[in-house]
Amino acid sequence: MAGLHELRFTEEKPLLRGQDTELENSDAFLSAVDTDWKEHDIETPYGLLHVVIRGSPKGNRPAILTYHDVGLNHKLCFNAFFNFEDMQEITKHFVVCHVDAPGQQAGASQFPQGYQFPSMEQLAAMVPSVIQHFGFKYVIGIGVGAGAYVLAKFALIFPDLVEGLVLMNIDPNGKGWIDWAATKLSGLTSTLPDTVLSHLFSQEELVNNTELVQSYRQQISNTVNQFNLQLFWNMYNSRRDLDINRPGTVPNAKTLRCPVMLVVGDNAPAEDGVVECNSKLDPTNTTFLKMADSGGLPQVTQPGKLTEAFKYFLQGMGYIAYLKDRRLSGGAVPSAGMTRLARSRTASLTSASSADGSRPRACTHSESSEALGQINHTMEVSC
Repeated sequence: MAGLHELRFTEEKPLLRGQDTELENSDAFLSAVDTDWKEHDIETPYGLLHVVIRGSPKGNRPAILTYHDVGLNHKLCFNAFFNFEDMQEITKHFVVCHVDAPGQQAGASQFPQGYQFPSMEQLAAMVPSVIQHFGFKYVIGIGVGAGAYVLAKFALIFPDLVEGLVLMNIDPNGKGWIDWAATKLSGLTSTLPDTVLSHLFSQEELVNNTELVQSYRQQISNTVNQFNLQLFWNMYNSRRDLDINRPGTVPNAKTLRCPVMLVVGDNAPAEDGVVECNSKLDPTNTTFLKMADSGGLPQVTQPGKLTEAFKYFLQGMGYIAYLKDRRLSGGAVPSAGMTRLARSRTASLTSASSADGSRPRACTHSESSEALGQINHTMEVSC
């Protein structure tokens, strides 16, 4: 079909040992699984960072590094996603590193009066200390909201340390005077947890006061230190524009060089920001995933769809997955495994050129798609 790229799913054949000297030993890859999480407090130029890690670096494989949204910590933001069975089939073959913003982890001590919370730029500059501490060569970042902004900023400053980014609910814009005033007014008329909830959830979810919203209101009130949270909230709302532009639109445009998957739920508060971010990124390495019926926290409400998209995003970066599919019936399915073609973009996804000869682009897939799907020129996928 003219103007469309075709997305085909092909069955991957296990690679034979010795077939390619660039490939890691798949047996060693499969056996390198560590299910224990370990906590660390890491010194950085701007203070301590609380980090939780599982596994250890293996060869040239990147680490998966996450950064949560404001109002949350790594548990509240990512537990539902990373505990999802199919996601575990993927992540058990990587070292996984969850970063908590300063003072946001459960049980954190309250900062003293007058403490200067790091700026968003400084939060990004703290991440290399984590990478250096654990000896990572590069990372695949997964960030949500404020965490997505931090990881995007980090990738702009240290592009060689980033293999790929999954950015959920990112807003690349700083707040104008009207937004700033509205935030201040909201702070006077609402409690901090309720103010944060309006950032995290769609208006429909808040109006319906869903069980999920009630749970997060309680968790934000009781788990995250409110004084520390207020400092993080204030700093996030004082952020500057991310300063990215699509190549060719302005002289010397800066943008993210790595593959990026943008994710947002339909009607989420961050929808407009994510759409604008998509317009500022290189369309040849950007995928925009808009998830239906997922609200403001797609990683919590739709972990299955997000896992499916993440799997194909990894494949698009040159990782080949042999993943158990619980939807299949009948014969035995190979156990999960993943290996890497050295910085290759070859994968089980192929993006065929359209009839008008436009350039093929990396793309992803949603769980609701059939075996053969189609994707439009803007690379937007709704699922």
